[in-house]
Amino acid sequence: KKEESLQDTPIALDAFDEDALEREGISNVGDLANNVPAMTIEPFPINSTQLRIYIRGIGLIDAQVTQDAPIGVYIDGAYIARSSGLATDIADLKRIEVLRGPQGTLYGRNSTGGAVNLVTKRPNVDELEVKQTFSAGNLGLFSSKTSLNVPLWQGAAAKVAYITKNRDGHIDNDGVSEYGDYGDKETMGYRFDFGWDVNDWIRVDYAYDYSEVEHTNYTYTVIWPSTDIDTGNAPADAVNNAIRAEARNFYTYPGYDKKPDAINSAVPLLGSDTEIEGHSLTFAFSISDNLEIKYIYAQRDLFDGAAIDLGTGQSDTAYRLDNNAVLSFDFNSAQGQQSNRSFQYNDRRPELTQEQFSHELQFSGSFADGRVDYITGFYYFEEEAVEDNEEPHHQLTSPLSNSAVVTLAGLPGAFGTPLPLTTNGLQVLTSQIPTVKNTAMALFTQLTWRPPILEDRLAFTLGARRSEDSRQATQYRELVTFAVNGQTGTAADTGTMIQRNILDGRGDEDYSDSSFSFTFEYEINEDTNLYLKRQEAYKSGGFNIREDPSPAGQERFNKGFQPEKVTSWELGTKVELFNRRLRINSDIFFTEFEDQQLNFSIPGSLTDTAVANAGTSQLDGFEFDMTFLAAEGLILILNYAYLDSNIDPSINPLNGQTTDEFMFNSAPQHAVTAAFDWTLYYGEWGRLSWNTVYSYTDERNGGGVRPFRANDMQDDFSVINTRLGMYEIPAFGGELTIAAWIKNLENKDYVVNAIHNLPQADRAVVWGEPRTYGVELIYRFFQ
Repeated sequence: KKEESLQDTPIALDAFDEDALEREGISNVGDLANNVPAMTIEPFPINSTQLRIYIRGIGLIDAQVTQDAPIGVYIDGAYIARSSGLATDIADLKRIEVLRGPQGTLYGRNSTGGAVNLVTKRPNVDELEVKQTFSAGNLGLFSSKTSLNVPLWQGAAAKVAYITKNRDGHIDNDGVSEYGDYGDKETMGYRFDFGWDVNDWIRVDYAYDYSEVEHTNYTYTVIWPSTDIDTGNAPADAVNNAIRAEARNFYTYPGYDKKPDAINSAVPLLGSDTEIEGHSLTFAFSISDNLEIKYIYAQRDLFDGAAIDLGTGQSDTAYRLDNNAVLSFDFNSAQGQQSNRSFQYNDRRPELTQEQFSHELQFSGSFADGRVDYITGFYYFEEEAVEDNEEPHHQLTSPLSNSAVVTLAGLPGAFGTPLPLTTNGLQVLTSQIPTVKNTAMALFTQLTWRPPILEDRLAFTLGARRSEDSRQATQYRELVTFAVNGQTGTAADTGTMIQRNILDGRGDEDYSDSSFSFTFEYEINEDTNLYLKRQEAYKSGGFNIREDPSPAGQERFNKGFQPEKVTSWELGTKVELFNRRLRINSDIFFTEFEDQQLNFSIPGSLTDTAVANAGTSQLDGFEFDMTFLAAEGLILILNYAYLDSNIDPSINPLNGQTTDEFMFNSAPQHAVTAAFDWTLYYGEWGRLSWNTVYSYTDERNGGGVRPFRANDMQDDFSVINTRLGMYEIPAFGGELTIAAWIKNLENKDYVVNAIHNLPQADRAVVWGEPRTYGVELIYRFFQ
């Protein structure tokens, strides 16, 4: 909550200043991937602007508007509730901080794994500043970033920043194209900041930002065909067997670690778009040397429309698994009727709209002759959101084999009439509209006391936070299955309704929590600090929109699930040696979960789950960070993270049986980052520097359950990024930087997510970025 030396802060953290962000090519949260060993970042497979963030193995595999992620993300001190848009570039970043481990007292709920702070540049009241950056590279990369800082009057300044960025995806679409290839992205954003030092004790800051991303989502590559295993559910087996047969006719399975250059799509590949708009206002009052009062208001509006296609890889519409074609089909008009209906298509996608605002009032300072530092305050947060999927849309089109037709012909339809033998496929349509309304309030305080003993080298810190949450959610979900006669998957399909399931859920729950932290610090000497910390945090309860549309599923939705609690012990040292040429920071930690929220799969379904507080687990680890000034102009960096994770046997709420199937789904045992920054030349013409980063991530599970470990496994991989640049070149009254860079130098294929439960595949994966390269030109002017 305040700026402080990294070495004096008893927290395991990584900090990237403006130079490091520029050097590593980091402009959003997603770019931190492979830069922090204890942190793994994956794109959400069905929405490229959403991220799955894991710190020390703690993260959320699913993204739902009714559930919160356990990694708190903050922009200029304001909490960001939804993960949509986190992969969007931010116009004018100054610093990113990654706080590892629970942060439950100062950062509150939903920070059980840690917190990520994004800090933007504030207006400079003293100088006129201009910065222009151009980047160009392969995959059609072109970006432009412009910022202008202008002093206005005594103590006041304004800053504007604008960014535009275009880049092609790295997998071509060889099927029915609509918007482009997989991973295409166009980004535009701008930001306005105003800062005013009204007088010696009042500071006002206001910021407005807007960003827009138009993109085409990545999709899963089918690697292994699905296995012929019957579940005993005759209709489900009939569908799955027919899909397997269909897949073998049209899919090409490249092999376990073979990345394709292109993927077919049987239906038009639609685009997705994300829009984010935000306001923030901060007042800081320096009442005295011992008291500062700060008020932070933040507002954020989010729109996210995502097109999904999980049936890609083939070119036949007999099997489809997408939401691309939203239907203008009226469910209610078909109720009680056997007449055939024509399925009319349009290109409207499900859309998320979310609004949030927050207030935070802080009091900070010191007393007792400066021996006690404190911060205390009040926090209020409110959020409303809706996923507008109400208009019926496509979910599944499946062929049926001859034997399946006979089997289904003996089954009565929704209104008692047996299906005709002419049935040759099934089509599943869905309509759903979940909504949430959440409020959260908290009181927090933290005190640090340095007793007048041991030459003031000893400090005790006590933190506490009381949180009150209110969460309301609704979910209307309708699932309708048709027996299709004719050429399946076309606009001319006609069908007879055979099944209709409805979930109409209403959930309203209140949660409360008290979290405490205690830290003992001892400064052994001016170069060595030791700390011991105990930290608590909690992740809010919520509701699961993926409950199956049945009476039991509706009951589980209405009840929701309760918060989970985390307690962590951490012992750390921060050491500087050889006249501050060598810095070594290390820690060991022990983390325990109580009432862990686990996702249990509904048998016979693809995406339906039940969430229950069924888990207890342990995460233990060791982290080591070293920075060494090996010679004049040569800095060597080595970071290492070890993680041992285990989820205890839990009781399945669906059948009451004990299961030990669960694993942490993105918890690599070993992760390493090694880097050097070498200044090859420094003189009147500028500075020539070469920077290279090597990162290694051990194998990790992707699906979260043990029986499918081989299918869900993400193999270990390493990536090398390098950059050579001439910096601080005097030019046109300012400074010029010219740099060339390469990411994934060895062009390695690696997997960032893997699943086992697509009907056509026992293993399907999302690939990491291939080799990319480019040049960058930066001009700075200041006066």
